Amino acid sequence: MFDTTVTVVGNVLTAPEWRRTRESNQLVANFRIASTARRYDRENRCWVDGNTLRIRVSAWRRLAEGIASSITVGDPVIAYGRVFTRDWQDEEGNQRVSYEMEAHAIGHDLARGRARFYRTRAAATTVIEDAEADTMIGGEPADPMTDAPIGFGDGLPELLPGEAEPDFLEVVAGLAEEPPVEPDPVTAEVRRARRPKREPVAA
Repeated sequence: MFDTTVTVVGNVLTAPEWRRTRESNQLVANFRIASTARRYDRENRCWVDGNTLRIRVSAWRRLAEGIASSITVGDPVIAYGRVFTRDWQDEEGNQRVSYEMEAHAIGHDLARGRARFYRTRAAATTVIEDAEADTMIGGEPADPMTDAPIGFGDGLPELLPGEAEPDFLEVVAGLAEEPPVEPDPVTAEVRRARRPKREPVAA
């Protein structure tokens, strides 16, 4: 009822890892995102890094398949989901707190690159044997998987023989063209052409 949902813009720190929960036997992919603030230093006249947020992101079912096939280390991404903290003890008995997100949606940051969308076709998920682990995901023990049902680049359509990679046109922002100039027929002075007068529109 009181879930906290946020949007995190950052870069992928670790490659997505497949796991299977022990109790519900669900497949989940998890990875880490680092989001670093940037500010302008007026004294040195340059941009400098500010505080950094590192958060662990987990995705379930169809979203997990899309992440494992499309995201790799270093990719700029935008993640939206439910954020919470998890308390745990390390091997030395020290109390630790980790920040986690259960993702609802994840995509590439197109302000820093380009991507192309391929719709997912329904397919059965392969059953994978579990391995020993003591990692918790969403408060539930999960085991690492030695063989993931989908990997980076899987499921994307293959190019036909002779077909080129998709080409993106460069869009360059320019100034609006000035209206043409015409000499006055009487004084021969050069005047700018008047813009057409807009007629009022009846309400």
